Amino acid sequence: MSKIIALANQKGGVGKTTSSINLAASLAVLEYKTLLVDADPQANSTSGIGFDPRNIKDSIYECIINDIDPAQAIQKTDTPNLDLLPAHIDLVGAEIEMINLNNREYKMKAVLAKIRDQYDFIIIDCSPSLGLITINALTAADSVIIPVQCEYFALEGLGKLLNTIKIVQNRLNPDLEIEGILLTMYDVRLRLSNQVVEEVRTHFHELVFDTIIQRNTRLSEAPSYGVSVIMHDANCKGAINYLNLAREIVKKNGLLKEEENIDTATL
Repeated sequence: MSKIIALANQKGGVGKTTSSINLAASLAVLEYKTLLVDADPQANSTSGIGFDPRNIKDSIYECIINDIDPAQAIQKTDTPNLDLLPAHIDLVGAEIEMINLNNREYKMKAVLAKIRDQYDFIIIDCSPSLGLITINALTAADSVIIPVQCEYFALEGLGKLLNTIKIVQNRLNPDLEIEGILLTMYDVRLRLSNQVVEEVRTHFHELVFDTIIQRNTRLSEAPSYGVSVIMHDANCKGAINYLNLAREIVKKNGLLKEEENIDTATL
């Protein structure tokens, strides 16, 4: 049985899609069978991992609205152990189409239930909103990662997201947990970055991941090549950060393989 993790934050530009792609790729590189689910109508995870959304025939949209078998929509990526359930622009209309459906909040959960046992991890890239598709993702997930950028207004909107998570826990998915708050876009040279790290850790304590994602040129340019950062440059800071995050998540969930039980600081 796989672990389903959604990455959510209604605030745009926090590194959500970057983190979804690179966490999924890092888990795959660590030899965990991983599925990346693009649940964002912008389809940035789909294009960022090397697929043109305009050429996608079957996507998460068809799975939710037309009840097609998700196995029919899943694409193999160039990264071993990493598959993609893609998105395209039609997903924009899905929320309106779902309004009158029975059990509309559980549609994605039903889709993923059909393929869940084929993967160790399923990573869902949510849209930057708290609409019905994101609610579906949170209802389907076992846990949620909240990316927070190390910049001014970092905590803005976080209270609203946490409140939404609480509502989902109370009404739709009582088993939903917060996997952790992920600090992104960290620049060691900036006093502000260090202040944000301190502030977030003061507020949220053990909820904050030990791993911090640093600003990195290779990380920024990888999507333009349609690959994850680990496939683009495995030795760069961005790749090492996401590998460390993957190991931290695996260890936290008690799934660490013996050969991976090494000191990541030596990387």
